[in-house]
Amino acid sequence: MQAAQTKLETIKHWSFNTFKCTKQLISEKFGKGSKTVDLELETQIETLKDMQRKYANILRLARTLTSHFSQVVQTQRALGEAFAEQSQRNPELQEEFSYNCETQRNLVKNGEVLLGAMNFFTSTINTLCNKTMEDTLLTIKNYEAARLEYDAYRNDIEALQLGPRETTPAHKLEEAQKKFEDHKTKFEKLRGDVSIKLKFLDENRVKVMHKQLLLFHNATSAYFTGNATALDATLKQFNIKLKSANSSAPSWLEH
Repeated sequence: MQAAQTKLETIKHWSFNTFKCTKQLISEKFGKGSKTVDLELETQIETLKDMQRKYANILRLARTLTSHFSQVVQTQRALGEAFAEQSQRNPELQEEFSYNCETQRNLVKNGEVLLGAMNFFTSTINTLCNKTMEDTLLTIKNYEAARLEYDAYRNDIEALQLGPRETTPAHKLEEAQKKFEDHKTKFEKLRGDVSIKLKFLDENRVKVMHKQLLLFHNATSAYFTGNATALDATLKQFNIKLKSANSSAPSWLEH
């Protein structure tokens, strides 16, 4: 019986709070309700949302490039095997087929190394964009909900304080004041949490992207200039190890 009553009270509180927030939201949309605005924080939030969209686009393009390049490497491998087969069947062209086979095999070897770097790059950008940024955006979502609740109860207490004292019972004013203070505390805590997360996110983003952009540049440049030594050195520099040919693990691993 007590559990049912507690559940009923919870539903009642939720319904009341939802109604109050909906009313506040509608008032804001029609320009009738006052809204608490932190211009500096709001600018930072919009910057993050825009940044996530742009990083998501970089991730999409990098994945497309990686997929296309993987197809190129697979085609080079098949072509090398075809050259190898023909070198055995055509003695008069054995040398020509053999050195073309060797060229394709070298391209495949270096291509696999570049794919390891590209996969590491896309995986890291995915983590930054869809996990790290998303975690901060979830805190922002909670902050925005708390801001709406805070303003709803703030407007309530202001209306009661401005109304005639004789028509507003003291206990009602005290209850409204307590609810307002509770929501104010929650709102201010989340505002602080958002500020801290935005600061640390930006520091982490710069650190991560500095490393990843250097990796992407060095690996790509080394591959397309035919510098296999520099390509291998790039993966060693960033502690990326390729899987063995018969492994079922991903084609790259960070250590």
